[in-house]
Amino acid sequence: MSSLADAYARIRHGRKIHGIAAALLPFRSDGTIAEEDFARHLQATHTAGLLNAVNMDTGYANLLGDAEKERVLEITREALGPAAEFVAGAFIEGRPGDVVDLYRGEIERIRRFGGTPILFQTSRLHPCSPAEKAAAYREICRGQGAVLGFELGRMFAPNGEIWDEETFRRMLDIPELIGAKHSSLSKREELRRLELRDLHRPDFRVYTGNDLGIDMIEYGSDYLLGLATFCPEQFAARDRMWERGDLAYLELTEAIQFLGNVAFRTPVPAYKHSAAHFLHMQGRLETSRTHPASPARPDWEPEILRACLQRLQ
Repeated sequence: MSSLADAYARIRHGRKIHGIAAALLPFRSDGTIAEEDFARHLQATHTAGLLNAVNMDTGYANLLGDAEKERVLEITREALGPAAEFVAGAFIEGRPGDVVDLYRGEIERIRRFGGTPILFQTSRLHPCSPAEKAAAYREICRGQGAVLGFELGRMFAPNGEIWDEETFRRMLDIPELIGAKHSSLSKREELRRLELRDLHRPDFRVYTGNDLGIDMIEYGSDYLLGLATFCPEQFAARDRMWERGDLAYLELTEAIQFLGNVAFRTPVPAYKHSAAHFLHMQGRLETSRTHPASPARPDWEPEILRACLQRLQ
């Protein structure tokens, strides 16, 4: 992508957006998972018209044990019913064993509950060449049905990695890999992903993970965003406005982006506490507690979020 003119020429008016919300996992005052609140929030997101993604960064995938992750999958399937689609993170960082076997085991567990797996990166593949990384992913995905990839910037998690172009290009040749979330927070990087996608595999979905650039949907990205769990109804309404060319899209997307700029400020991982506050303020959660090992926002966080909520309303 060499110029602004090239970027603006990409804008896809009237396109139907595929939106996925990375679901916040809420907690009770006693530090246990607020299962009822979680189930209700999953249902509300589904009713709004977005897919849910569970066991993501927003759901503390790096902090939950195997039993807790499986319980999240159980709650998700029970809350959404037998037919609803959802996405779930396959996280293997820090676990001993063969990388391919570990990922395939996680994929099989997610499949048991009817979910589509998305592969969190592992630092064990960071030193590998593009060809080696692609070969590993090809073996991980072989015969597994639809799988999603995930490029995660280091500002979110140390096990994340933004692939070089050769690696991304090789990933496009894996048939089971039907899309990938791109979380570099760089519009320029993501525009280049879209350009390569269009040249080599137009049916491959690039899901923006840029909570500071939610207008990437205008250029051809879909989305898988933690920000969408703050306000799924507004995201779904925005998507419909874009599809039908409604001018109200402009103001609504700016209001949502204002929230994103506040919630995803440094330190970025503390956005989960912002989400808990925001949902609690709306009466969706019993408390604004987060996982005890997750970074916290200051006590005055609700005050700045109130301005974001007023603007959305």
